[in-house]
Amino acid sequence: MTKPASPKYTPEVRDRAVRMVFEHEGEHASQWAAISSIVAKIGCNPETLRNWVRQAERKQGKRPGPTTDEQERIKALERVNRKFQAPRPNALWVADFRYVATWQGFVYVAFVIDTFARRIVGWRVSSTAHAGFVLDALEQALHDRRPAKGSGLIHHSDRGAQYVAIRYTERLTEAGVEPSVGSVGVSYDNALAETINGLYKAEVIRRGGPWRTLEAVEFATLEWVDWFNHRRLLEPIGNIPPAEAEARYYAQTEDVAMAA
Repeated sequence: MTKPASPKYTPEVRDRAVRMVFEHEGEHASQWAAISSIVAKIGCNPETLRNWVRQAERKQGKRPGPTTDEQERIKALERVNRKFQAPRPNALWVADFRYVATWQGFVYVAFVIDTFARRIVGWRVSSTAHAGFVLDALEQALHDRRPAKGSGLIHHSDRGAQYVAIRYTERLTEAGVEPSVGSVGVSYDNALAETINGLYKAEVIRRGGPWRTLEAVEFATLEWVDWFNHRRLLEPIGNIPPAEAEARYYAQTEDVAMAA
C-alpha cells in the first residue's frame, strides 16, 4: 500500500500557525498544549507545527542552533567527503580545536593542518572559544603559507559554530580558499585533524600536566609544534618529519620542471 504524500503548507500558513502558538501560549499549561490545540485549526501534525515553532525561535534567537538559512549555507559547504589525502601542499587544510584544563580554568587550542604532509601551519591558544581565536589560527596559516587565490585550496572543519561563523567563512572566501564542513556528530568527517589533536593530547597535555596557566600551555604548544613539524617522524608519510616531506615534494617538482 502506498503511503499518502504529506500535505504541503504555504509559508503564509506556517507563519500564521507559529504566530498563533506564540500569541496563545500563555493561555495553556505548556507550549505543547498550545500546539495541540492549534493543529486542529491548521490541519497539520503536532510534531510538524512544533518543528516550525522551534525554527522560528532559532531565527529570533530564542533557541540555540542554526536557522534555516544557516543550515542551507552549511549544507552547501560539504566538499571533502572524508578524503584527506592531498596531492601537494596547500591543496587541503583541516582545522579543529580542543580544550585543556588549567588551574585558572579551561583554555582552548586551535590547529590548522596541511594534509599533504600533516604539517601544522597555524595554531592559537585562547581563554575563550570564540570565533576570533580560530580565525587567528587561520590568519597565521594564511600568512605563513600565502596560498595563491584560485589555486583550489580547500579548508575543511567540523560544523562547530566557530568554523561556520559568517566572519570565518568570509575570510576564507576573501583569501580565495574554498570552505568545507563535515557532518554533525561524525568524527570521521574530520578524522585527520582529530588524529593530530590526539597526538597533541598524548605528547603534550597528558605528559606535561597538570597545567597552571594559559601561558604554560601556550609555550609548551609552541615547542611541540616546532618539534612536530621538523623532527617528529610520521609513519603515514614515510617515517620522516612533515617539513622534510614538503621539501622533498618541492625538490622533485623543481627537478621535473628543469627536465622539461
